[in-house]
Amino acid sequence: MKLIEFEPQEKRYRKGFIEFPFKLYANTPQWVPPLRIDMKNIFNTQKHAFYQSGKAHFILAFDDSGQTIGRLAVMENQRYNAYFKTKTAFFYLFEAIDDFSVVKALFDSGFNWAVNHGLTKIVGPKGFSVMDGFGTLIKGFEYRPAFGQIYNPPYYPTMLEQLGFEKKWDAYTGYMDRASKIPDKIFQVAELVQKKRNFKVLEFKSKAELRSFVPDLRTLYNKSLADDSRNMPLSGADMQTMVNQFIKFADPKLIKLIYKNDKAIGFLLAFPDISKALQRCKGRLFPLGWIDLLRELKQTKCINFNGAGLLEEHRRIGGTALLYAEIYKSVISSKNYTYGEMLQVRDNNPNMMLEWESLGIELRKIHRFYQRKL
Repeated sequence: MKLIEFEPQEKRYRKGFIEFPFKLYANTPQWVPPLRIDMKNIFNTQKHAFYQSGKAHFILAFDDSGQTIGRLAVMENQRYNAYFKTKTAFFYLFEAIDDFSVVKALFDSGFNWAVNHGLTKIVGPKGFSVMDGFGTLIKGFEYRPAFGQIYNPPYYPTMLEQLGFEKKWDAYTGYMDRASKIPDKIFQVAELVQKKRNFKVLEFKSKAELRSFVPDLRTLYNKSLADDSRNMPLSGADMQTMVNQFIKFADPKLIKLIYKNDKAIGFLLAFPDISKALQRCKGRLFPLGWIDLLRELKQTKCINFNGAGLLEEHRRIGGTALLYAEIYKSVISSKNYTYGEMLQVRDNNPNMMLEWESLGIELRKIHRFYQRKL
Protein backbone atom coordinates (compact mmCIF):
# COMPACT_ATOMS: atom_id res chain seq x y z
CA MET A 1 0.00 0.00 0.00
CA LYS A 2 1.13 3.52 -0.82
CA LEU A 3 -0.20 6.85 0.46
CA ILE A 4 -0.16 10.12 -1.47
CA GLU A 5 -0.82 13.37 0.38
CA PHE A 6 -1.60 16.48 -1.61
CA GLU A 7 -2.85 20.03 -1.25
CA PRO A 8 -5.91 21.41 -3.10
CA GLN A 9 -3.73 23.34 -5.57
CA GLU A 10 -2.09 20.14 -6.83
CA LYS A 11 -4.03 19.00 -9.89
CA ARG A 12 -2.36 15.66 -10.52
CA TYR A 13 -4.41 13.59 -8.04
CA ARG A 14 -7.75 15.40 -8.11
CA LYS A 15 -9.35 13.14 -10.70
CA GLY A 16 -8.46 9.97 -8.79
CA PHE A 17 -9.83 11.48 -5.59
CA ILE A 18 -13.14 12.39 -7.26
CA GLU A 19 -13.54 9.13 -9.20
CA PHE A 20 -12.82 6.59 -6.44
CA PRO A 21 -16.39 6.43 -4.99
CA PHE A 22 -17.80 5.72 -8.45
CA LYS A 23 -15.70 2.55 -8.43
CA LEU A 24 -16.39 1.69 -4.78
CA TYR A 25 -20.18 1.95 -5.15
CA ALA A 26 -20.45 0.60 -8.70
CA ASN A 27 -22.63 -2.28 -7.47
CA THR A 28 -24.52 -0.37 -4.76
CA PRO A 29 -27.96 0.64 -6.09
CA GLN A 30 -28.66 2.98 -3.16
CA TRP A 31 -25.62 5.23 -3.66
CA VAL A 32 -26.22 8.67 -5.17
CA PRO A 33 -23.20 10.34 -6.78
CA PRO A 34 -22.37 13.96 -6.05
CA LEU A 35 -22.32 16.53 -8.80
CA ARG A 36 -18.84 16.31 -10.24
CA ILE A 37 -18.74 20.08 -10.70
CA ASP A 38 -19.33 20.53 -6.96
CA MET A 39 -16.52 18.08 -6.21
CA LYS A 40 -14.15 20.01 -8.46
CA ASN A 41 -15.07 23.22 -6.65
CA ILE A 42 -13.75 21.94 -3.31
CA PHE A 43 -10.24 22.22 -4.77
CA ASN A 44 -10.74 25.83 -5.88
CA THR A 45 -8.96 27.85 -3.21
CA GLN A 46 -9.74 31.13 -4.99
CA LYS A 47 -13.52 30.74 -5.22
CA HIS A 48 -14.69 28.34 -2.51
CA ALA A 49 -15.67 30.26 0.64
CA PHE A 50 -14.10 27.65 2.94
CA TYR A 51 -10.58 28.69 1.97
CA GLN A 52 -11.08 32.25 3.17
CA SER A 53 -10.50 30.94 6.68
CA GLY A 54 -9.61 27.30 6.27
CA LYS A 55 -7.04 24.78 5.08
CA ALA A 56 -7.65 21.34 3.59
CA HIS A 57 -5.38 18.35 3.07
CA PHE A 58 -6.17 15.35 0.87
CA ILE A 59 -4.94 11.76 1.12
CA LEU A 60 -5.18 8.85 -1.33
CA ALA A 61 -4.31 5.20 -0.72
CA PHE A 62 -3.16 2.89 -3.54
CA ASP A 63 -2.61 -0.85 -3.65
CA ASP A 64 0.51 -2.49 -5.11
CA SER A 65 -0.96 -2.39 -8.62
CA GLY A 66 -1.63 1.33 -8.44
CA GLN A 67 -5.39 1.07 -7.94
CA THR A 68 -7.04 3.56 -5.58
CA ILE A 69 -8.33 1.83 -2.44
CA GLY A 70 -9.12 4.76 -0.14
CA ARG A 71 -9.32 8.52 0.29
CA LEU A 72 -9.71 11.12 3.04
CA ALA A 73 -9.84 14.89 3.47
CA VAL A 74 -8.89 16.64 6.71
CA MET A 75 -9.51 20.31 7.34
CA GLU A 76 -8.81 23.14 9.70
CA ASN A 77 -11.48 25.82 9.85
CA GLN A 78 -9.74 28.70 11.56
CA ARG A 79 -12.89 30.81 11.84
CA TYR A 80 -14.73 27.91 13.51
CA ASN A 81 -11.90 27.40 16.01
CA ALA A 82 -11.73 31.10 16.80
CA TYR A 83 -15.51 31.31 17.25
CA PHE A 84 -15.78 28.28 19.56
CA LYS A 85 -12.33 28.75 21.14
CA THR A 86 -11.25 25.23 20.26
CA LYS A 87 -8.53 23.44 18.30
CA THR A 88 -10.63 21.11 16.18
CA ALA A 89 -9.88 19.35 12.91
CA PHE A 90 -12.60 17.96 10.65
CA PHE A 91 -12.58 14.92 8.41
CA TYR A 92 -14.71 14.47 5.32
CA LEU A 93 -14.95 12.56 2.03
CA PHE A 94 -13.75 9.37 3.72
CA GLU A 95 -14.08 6.29 1.49
CA ALA A 96 -12.20 2.99 1.64
CA ILE A 97 -12.40 -0.67 0.77
CA ASP A 98 -13.28 -3.14 3.52
CA ASP A 99 -9.75 -3.36 4.92
CA PHE A 100 -8.96 -1.86 8.32
CA SER A 101 -5.27 -1.47 7.51
CA VAL A 102 -6.21 0.94 4.69
CA VAL A 103 -8.54 2.93 6.93
CA LYS A 104 -5.95 3.14 9.71
CA ALA A 105 -3.25 4.31 7.32
CA LEU A 106 -5.50 7.06 5.92
CA PHE A 107 -6.52 8.35 9.33
CA ASP A 108 -3.04 8.07 10.87
CA SER A 109 -1.86 10.34 8.08
CA GLY A 110 -4.77 12.70 8.70
CA PHE A 111 -4.13 12.70 12.46
CA ASN A 112 -0.48 13.62 11.87
CA TRP A 113 -1.45 16.54 9.63
CA ALA A 114 -3.88 17.83 12.27
CA VAL A 115 -1.39 17.50 15.13
CA ASN A 116 1.27 19.28 13.08
CA HIS A 117 -1.19 22.17 12.73
CA GLY A 118 -1.64 22.39 16.49
CA LEU A 119 -5.10 20.75 16.59
CA THR A 120 -6.10 18.59 19.55
CA LYS A 121 -9.24 16.75 18.43
CA ILE A 122 -10.94 15.67 15.22
CA VAL A 123 -14.66 15.39 14.44
CA GLY A 124 -16.71 14.44 11.43
CA PRO A 125 -17.68 13.67 8.83
CA LYS A 126 -18.30 17.37 8.25
CA GLY A 127 -17.92 19.12 4.90
CA PHE A 128 -16.78 22.37 3.39
CA SER A 129 -20.15 24.18 3.43
CA VAL A 130 -23.51 24.14 5.17
CA MET A 131 -25.16 22.27 2.29
CA ASP A 132 -22.67 19.39 2.48
CA GLY A 133 -23.93 16.19 4.07
CA PHE A 134 -22.57 15.21 7.48
CA GLY A 135 -22.29 12.17 9.69
CA THR A 136 -21.65 8.48 9.05
CA LEU A 137 -24.70 6.41 8.18
CA ILE A 138 -25.40 3.85 10.94
CA LYS A 139 -29.05 3.01 10.16
CA GLY A 140 -31.03 2.97 6.92
CA PHE A 141 -28.58 1.34 4.52
CA GLU A 142 -31.49 -0.01 2.48
CA TYR A 143 -32.69 3.49 1.54
CA ARG A 144 -31.44 5.78 -1.21
CA PRO A 145 -29.94 8.97 0.25
CA ALA A 146 -31.15 12.41 -0.70
CA PHE A 147 -28.93 14.61 -2.85
CA GLY A 148 -25.92 15.63 -0.75
CA GLN A 149 -26.68 13.16 2.05
CA ILE A 150 -23.85 10.79 2.97
CA TYR A 151 -24.17 7.11 2.13
CA ASN A 152 -21.54 4.60 3.21
CA PRO A 153 -21.05 0.85 3.64
CA PRO A 154 -22.10 -0.72 6.97
CA TYR A 155 -18.47 -1.41 7.93
CA TYR A 156 -17.52 2.28 8.27
CA PRO A 157 -18.93 2.83 11.81
CA THR A 158 -17.13 -0.25 13.17
CA MET A 159 -13.82 0.82 11.67
CA LEU A 160 -14.12 4.39 12.96
CA GLU A 161 -14.83 3.09 16.45
CA GLN A 162 -11.80 0.77 16.18
CA LEU A 163 -9.75 3.90 15.57
CA GLY A 164 -10.98 5.38 18.84
CA PHE A 165 -13.79 7.57 17.53
CA GLU A 166 -16.79 8.02 19.81
CA LYS A 167 -20.30 9.34 19.25
CA LYS A 168 -20.63 13.10 19.51
CA TRP A 169 -24.28 13.22 18.43
CA ASP A 170 -26.72 11.60 16.01
CA ALA A 171 -28.92 13.09 13.32
CA TYR A 172 -32.25 11.55 12.34
CA THR A 173 -33.96 11.47 8.94
CA GLY A 174 -37.73 10.98 8.99
CA TYR A 175 -40.19 9.93 6.30
CA MET A 176 -43.75 11.18 5.74
CA ASP A 177 -46.31 10.85 2.98
CA ARG A 178 -49.92 11.72 2.30
CA ALA A 179 -51.03 8.79 4.43
CA SER A 180 -49.25 10.23 7.48
CA LYS A 181 -51.82 11.26 10.05
CA ILE A 182 -51.04 14.70 11.39
CA PRO A 183 -53.33 15.74 14.26
CA ASP A 184 -55.88 18.39 13.34
CA LYS A 185 -54.66 20.28 16.40
CA ILE A 186 -51.43 21.17 14.58
CA PHE A 187 -53.33 22.97 11.84
CA GLN A 188 -55.67 24.57 14.36
CA VAL A 189 -52.78 25.92 16.45
CA ALA A 190 -51.00 27.10 13.29
CA GLU A 191 -54.08 28.99 12.13
CA LEU A 192 -54.63 30.46 15.58
CA VAL A 193 -51.05 31.63 15.99
CA GLN A 194 -51.11 33.34 12.61
CA LYS A 195 -54.13 35.36 13.66
CA LYS A 196 -53.20 36.09 17.29
CA ARG A 197 -49.45 36.59 16.85
CA ASN A 198 -49.68 38.28 13.46
CA PHE A 199 -47.48 35.61 11.83
CA LYS A 200 -47.37 35.55 8.06
CA VAL A 201 -45.94 32.82 5.80
CA LEU A 202 -44.18 34.18 2.73
CA GLU A 203 -44.05 31.92 -0.32
CA PHE A 204 -41.99 32.64 -3.43
CA LYS A 205 -42.98 32.60 -7.09
CA SER A 206 -39.57 32.75 -8.76
CA LYS A 207 -35.88 32.20 -8.10
CA ALA A 208 -35.23 35.90 -8.70
CA GLU A 209 -37.71 36.78 -5.94
CA LEU A 210 -36.10 34.20 -3.68
CA ARG A 211 -32.64 35.71 -4.18
CA SER A 212 -33.89 39.08 -2.96
CA PHE A 213 -34.67 37.56 0.46
CA VAL A 214 -31.27 35.88 0.93
CA PRO A 215 -30.14 38.49 3.53
CA ASP A 216 -33.18 37.65 5.69
CA LEU A 217 -32.46 33.94 5.32
CA ARG A 218 -28.85 34.43 6.41
CA THR A 219 -29.94 36.43 9.47
CA LEU A 220 -32.45 33.75 10.44
CA TYR A 221 -29.97 30.94 10.01
CA ASN A 222 -27.38 32.68 12.13
CA LYS A 223 -29.85 33.43 14.91
CA SER A 224 -31.77 30.16 14.98
CA LEU A 225 -29.35 27.38 14.00
CA ALA A 226 -25.82 28.63 14.51
CA ASP A 227 -25.96 28.25 18.27
CA ASP A 228 -24.40 24.84 18.86
CA SER A 229 -21.08 23.12 18.21
CA ARG A 230 -22.31 21.94 14.83
CA ASN A 231 -22.70 25.36 13.27
CA MET A 232 -21.39 28.86 13.43
CA PRO A 233 -22.69 32.11 11.90
CA LEU A 234 -22.51 32.18 8.12
CA SER A 235 -20.33 34.83 6.52
CA GLY A 236 -21.47 36.57 3.36
CA ALA A 237 -19.21 34.29 1.32
CA ASP A 238 -20.57 31.20 3.10
CA MET A 239 -24.10 32.28 2.30
CA GLN A 240 -23.26 32.86 -1.35
CA THR A 241 -21.74 29.37 -1.60
CA MET A 242 -24.88 27.91 -0.01
CA VAL A 243 -27.17 29.81 -2.40
CA ASN A 244 -25.11 28.80 -5.43
CA GLN A 245 -25.44 25.16 -4.37
CA PHE A 246 -29.21 25.10 -3.90
CA ILE A 247 -30.64 27.76 -6.21
CA LYS A 248 -30.19 25.78 -9.43
CA PHE A 249 -32.43 22.98 -8.13
CA ALA A 250 -34.84 25.04 -6.04
CA ASP A 251 -38.61 25.03 -6.40
CA PRO A 252 -39.35 28.51 -5.00
CA LYS A 253 -42.79 27.38 -3.75
CA LEU A 254 -41.12 24.97 -1.31
CA ILE A 255 -38.94 27.59 0.40
CA LYS A 256 -40.83 29.65 2.95
CA LEU A 257 -40.10 32.47 5.37
CA ILE A 258 -42.20 33.31 8.42
CA TYR A 259 -42.62 36.94 9.41
CA LYS A 260 -44.06 38.75 12.39
CA ASN A 261 -44.79 42.44 11.92
CA ASP A 262 -42.51 42.49 8.86
CA LYS A 263 -39.62 40.92 10.77
CA ALA A 264 -38.34 37.51 9.64
CA ILE A 265 -38.60 34.99 12.49
CA GLY A 266 -38.51 31.56 10.82
CA PHE A 267 -37.70 29.64 7.66
CA LEU A 268 -38.26 26.33 5.89
CA LEU A 269 -35.82 25.04 3.27
CA ALA A 270 -37.13 22.26 1.04
CA PHE A 271 -36.14 21.04 -2.42
CA PRO A 272 -37.33 18.55 -5.01
CA ASP A 273 -35.40 15.29 -4.73
CA ILE A 274 -33.10 14.80 -7.74
CA SER A 275 -31.24 11.71 -6.54
CA LYS A 276 -32.64 9.40 -9.26
CA ALA A 277 -31.43 11.74 -12.01
CA LEU A 278 -27.97 11.96 -10.43
CA GLN A 279 -27.76 8.18 -10.46
CA ARG A 280 -28.70 8.09 -14.14
CA CYS A 281 -26.28 10.83 -15.26
CA LYS A 282 -23.53 9.68 -12.82
CA GLY A 283 -23.10 13.21 -11.48
CA ARG A 284 -22.32 14.75 -14.88
CA LEU A 285 -24.20 17.87 -15.92
CA PHE A 286 -22.71 17.90 -19.40
CA PRO A 287 -23.42 17.18 -22.11
CA LEU A 288 -26.91 15.76 -21.34
CA GLY A 289 -27.07 15.59 -17.54
CA TRP A 290 -28.81 18.96 -17.31
CA ILE A 291 -31.71 17.65 -19.38
CA ASP A 292 -32.16 14.66 -17.11
CA LEU A 293 -32.01 16.83 -13.98
CA LEU A 294 -34.52 19.34 -15.32
CA ARG A 295 -36.86 16.50 -16.21
CA GLU A 296 -36.51 15.01 -12.74
CA LEU A 297 -37.33 18.36 -11.11
CA LYS A 298 -40.73 18.15 -12.82
CA GLN A 299 -41.28 14.42 -12.29
CA THR A 300 -40.03 13.69 -8.77
CA LYS A 301 -42.66 12.94 -6.13
CA CYS A 302 -40.30 13.50 -3.20
CA ILE A 303 -39.45 16.63 -1.23
CA ASN A 304 -36.25 16.93 0.80
CA PHE A 305 -36.69 19.15 3.86
CA ASN A 306 -33.12 20.35 4.41
CA GLY A 307 -33.63 22.76 7.25
CA ALA A 308 -36.13 24.62 9.39
CA GLY A 309 -35.51 27.23 12.01
CA LEU A 310 -37.41 29.52 14.32
CA LEU A 311 -36.15 32.25 16.61
CA GLU A 312 -36.05 30.97 20.19
CA GLU A 313 -38.61 33.42 21.56
CA HIS A 314 -41.29 32.18 19.15
CA ARG A 315 -40.87 28.41 19.60
CA ARG A 316 -43.12 28.02 22.63
CA ILE A 317 -46.02 30.16 21.47
CA GLY A 318 -47.15 28.11 18.50
CA GLY A 319 -44.39 28.83 16.00
CA THR A 320 -43.22 25.21 15.92
CA ALA A 321 -46.76 24.05 15.08
CA LEU A 322 -46.77 26.53 12.21
CA LEU A 323 -43.52 25.07 10.84
CA TYR A 324 -44.90 21.51 11.01
CA ALA A 325 -48.12 22.63 9.36
CA GLU A 326 -46.20 24.18 6.48
CA ILE A 327 -44.11 21.02 6.09
CA TYR A 328 -47.25 18.94 5.74
CA LYS A 329 -48.89 21.41 3.40
CA SER A 330 -45.90 21.08 1.07
CA VAL A 331 -46.56 17.33 0.83
CA ILE A 332 -50.33 17.02 1.21
CA SER A 333 -51.55 20.09 -0.68
CA SER A 334 -49.14 19.84 -3.61
CA LYS A 335 -50.18 18.45 -6.97
CA ASN A 336 -46.61 17.33 -7.70
CA TYR A 337 -45.30 15.75 -4.50
CA THR A 338 -46.59 12.76 -2.53
CA TYR A 339 -43.93 12.16 0.13
CA GLY A 340 -41.00 13.85 1.82
CA GLU A 341 -37.97 13.34 4.05
CA MET A 342 -36.91 15.53 6.96
CA LEU A 343 -33.16 15.32 6.61
CA GLN A 344 -30.74 14.92 9.50
CA VAL A 345 -32.47 16.54 12.44
CA ARG A 346 -30.14 16.58 15.41
CA ASP A 347 -31.01 14.42 18.43
CA ASN A 348 -30.74 17.25 20.96
CA ASN A 349 -34.51 17.22 21.62
CA PRO A 350 -35.37 14.27 23.91
CA ASN A 351 -39.07 14.52 22.99
CA MET A 352 -38.51 14.55 19.24
CA MET A 353 -39.16 10.85 18.68
CA LEU A 354 -42.45 11.13 20.56
CA GLU A 355 -43.36 14.16 18.47
CA TRP A 356 -42.53 12.33 15.25
CA GLU A 357 -44.57 9.31 16.29
CA SER A 358 -47.60 11.49 17.06
CA LEU A 359 -47.18 13.26 13.70
CA GLY A 360 -46.86 10.05 11.68
CA ILE A 361 -43.20 10.64 10.82
CA GLU A 362 -41.21 7.40 10.45
CA LEU A 363 -37.54 7.30 11.53
CA ARG A 364 -35.63 5.83 8.59
CA LYS A 365 -31.99 6.88 8.78
CA ILE A 366 -29.49 7.78 11.48
CA HIS A 367 -26.17 9.51 10.78
CA ARG A 368 -23.56 9.62 13.53
CA PHE A 369 -21.16 12.51 14.09
CA TYR A 370 -17.91 11.18 15.56
CA GLN A 371 -15.17 12.74 17.68
CA ARG A 372 -11.71 11.67 18.82
CA LYS A 373 -8.90 13.26 20.83
CA LEU A 374 -5.55 13.62 19.08
